[in-house]
Amino acid sequence: MKGMTPDETAGYIRHHLEQAGRTAEIFTDEAITQIHQAARGNPRTVNNICTAALIATAGAGMNLVDHASARAAIAEVTATD
Repeated sequence: MKGMTPDETAGYIRHHLEQAGRTAEIFTDEAITQIHQAARGNPRTVNNICTAALIATAGAGMNLVDHASARAAIAEVTATD
């Protein structure tokens, strides 16, 4: 399966958040770019990284997934691949 483009990844993340009832932005554009690059557009990997990033963000007491949370999530997910 061919990976998603950067725009498709951003839309994919936003669509899933909307389906969960979240309409406000929760991922910075920089975090989405990092997630896309690390996942190479693979939807399952995007999901895994996003979940880990949300956990890292909540653990840090923040409300917005930023560069640091995305980086921590990527390190966690790619270490277990």
